Amino acid sequence: MNIGFIGLGIMGRPMAGHLADAGHTLFVYDINPAPEDLLAKGATACGSSREVAQKADIVFTMVPDTPHVQAALFGPNGVAEGLSAGKIVVDMSSISPIETKAFAQRINELGCDYLDAPVSGGEVGAKAASLTIMVGGPDKAFETVKPLFEKMGKNITLVGGNGDGQTTKVANQIVVALTIEAVGEALLFASKAGADPAKVRQALMGGFASSRILEVHGERMVKRTFDPGFRIELHQKDLNLALSGARALGVSLPNTATCQELFNACAAQGGKAWDHSGMVRALELLANHEIGQNHRVTEPAE
Repeated sequence: MNIGFIGLGIMGRPMAGHLADAGHTLFVYDINPAPEDLLAKGATACGSSREVAQKADIVFTMVPDTPHVQAALFGPNGVAEGLSAGKIVVDMSSISPIETKAFAQRINELGCDYLDAPVSGGEVGAKAASLTIMVGGPDKAFETVKPLFEKMGKNITLVGGNGDGQTTKVANQIVVALTIEAVGEALLFASKAGADPAKVRQALMGGFASSRILEVHGERMVKRTFDPGFRIELHQKDLNLALSGARALGVSLPNTATCQELFNACAAQGGKAWDHSGMVRALELLANHEIGQNHRVTEPAE
């Protein structure tokens, strides 16, 4: 199958690599030179998104934010200029559900199908081909692309129509942010009370409070390893989608707003590029205490 892949960053590069490893003919484009490891696998570097769309039957995009998707699809020399009827466009970025529906309509008007298929699992999941993929779009197009999704991920779900994949990703990011905040508060409380946060985390992993975030990000908090991972600035973008969408829907998301403010505090401290588990640093600043620092337990005042 002739496959196009636009956006070869931290996530896109390994995802495209899995498609090349599966034997597909791959046409790639990025604002930076195509990675040598992809070219070594047989990928062909193109000069524009338009060229990718001309040569490929299915075109994937994996770029940072809504404006980048719009530019890749509809900007000068964009995907739309290179499409012919019957092709499929698959956006795997995490962007606005509302704009996604508009993008889908414009692609449909060209006689092509559109799938929004954002992912969860981060760089580790992209490299391991174990991503969770949340898809919105028509059944037929999903069934056509599903074998390709299976080369990049494990948990693949057609949620509904166009936009529903992006809505699911926003919901995912709400859960992740709130869970990071909860784990941060719990370990901060335990550490301030005099308990060993590493052993507290170990104990909690065997109970009802266990979670993937307690496992992975709890360890990051204890070991002070905040290299991304998934950058705070990207999670800020996702929570902005949640909060702006909530305003449009007339829904209150108070704890999502709190997490965004904690991310904002981290960014103000120079932490936009920290892993999102670094949210705990904002909580530590409020408590004037760092998880794991040496201290003595103090009795509460009478």
